[in-house]
Amino acid sequence: MLRGHRDLKVFQLSYNLAMEIFHLSKAFPREEIYSLTDQIRRSSRSVAANLAEGFRKRRYPNMFVSKLTDCDGEATETQVWLDFALDCGYLSKENHDRLTVGYEEVGKMLSGMMANPERFAPKQNRD
Repeated sequence: MLRGHRDLKVFQLSYNLAMEIFHLSKAFPREEIYSLTDQIRRSSRSVAANLAEGFRKRRYPNMFVSKLTDCDGEATETQVWLDFALDCGYLSKENHDRLTVGYEEVGKMLSGMMANPERFAPKQNRD
């Protein structure tokens, strides 16, 4: 039974990925602090934050799906920043690949939620 957004596996995964990005990005060059470092941290954190917000709006299926779509967009943006970090030599191939696979999994979970928003509706909204 879901008691809150923290119970969602997709929230847990996206939060953990964002924390891993935070720790890895500490090693990025100082000149990237206001560009790549800031952008990748913001987009990765936004996935979990939008999930939490969307969970509160789940009684309204269209709003819920809209927030999940935002999450999916932020997860995809994070993958682009991961590509930049790899190509700039700031991130190892191993870390890049592991994080990318994680965000692909987040995308699959979000797609399942978007296809079946009624499964996440509060009990009073169910038939």
